[in-house]
Amino acid sequence: MKKLFASLLVIIMLLAIAGCGTGTPSTGNASAHVTQVGVIQLADNGAFTDMREGFINKMRALGYSTDKMVFDYKNANGDTATLNSICQTMVDGKKDFIVTIGTPASQAIVNMNSGIPVFFISVSNPVGAAIISNMNVPDKNATGTSNAIPVSEMFKLSDKLTPNRKTYGLIYNTGEINSVTTIKNAKAYMDQNGLKYKEAVVTSSSEVQQAAQSLVGQVDAFFIPNDSMVQSAMPQVAEIAKSAKIPVYGSSAVMVQSGAFATISIDDTTIGGMTANMADKFLKGTPIAKIPSITVSNFTTVINKTTADAIGVTVPQDVLKSAKII
Repeated sequence: MKKLFASLLVIIMLLAIAGCGTGTPSTGNASAHVTQVGVIQLADNGAFTDMREGFINKMRALGYSTDKMVFDYKNANGDTATLNSICQTMVDGKKDFIVTIGTPASQAIVNMNSGIPVFFISVSNPVGAAIISNMNVPDKNATGTSNAIPVSEMFKLSDKLTPNRKTYGLIYNTGEINSVTTIKNAKAYMDQNGLKYKEAVVTSSSEVQQAAQSLVGQVDAFFIPNDSMVQSAMPQVAEIAKSAKIPVYGSSAVMVQSGAFATISIDDTTIGGMTANMADKFLKGTPIAKIPSITVSNFTTVINKTTADAIGVTVPQDVLKSAKII
């Protein structure tokens, strides 16, 4: 009996040693981590879509396939309360990092101080918006790309394409620091160059059409800043301006695609891809504080030929040769 017991004990010990050995690893429940990425924007428009797709497509090209990275995209449809709710949901969901498009979404998530890394796309004034304190050494666990609007170049383009415009209509939302910053720069330029302006401030996209209509008869041209609220209603602004034969100078190529006359802007897909490169650096071990924010400055002149014909403007040949024509 004792011999039988001893034999059984030896067998049990040998099985235990085999189970703890360095042979074939257990498959169990172990699996590779799938990176969870939240993507947030206040409102939807063509520019934001291009930026979002530019980011995602670049991440895929960098090797983050669908089995390695998934994207959870949320759009607040212009509602601030919904935006804050989306941000909280992303935090509760413990995303690995969050991508924000535009200033309002970037401010909303950074202000939550969640500890989740944030990569922003197309924020014209990150420091002024208090998203980071230093472009070269980003803090607040955030970094990304800035699309500073070349205001002086925009008015020089206007002077070349539609000379003798003396009064500009400005439509914007004071709740977006990016718009306020661009309008401030535009006013400074106009004050220094003897130009006048009329303002129409809006608080929702439903007010944009009426704002544009109120300026007809008082202005010679419109200048629209990088304002997500106004951009979402650009087709209505463009139609009003066309009927009145007034050129609209926007701040993005998508505004021109939506009917504005012309712009000098960045490529939205490219800026999304640039932010993806920054996220890739982070995922490969570089701390966010060592990934400087980038101000994108490779601008392109974009002109809507159909709008030019509708408002009776002949675009000079030298501009046509160098511009992107829609």
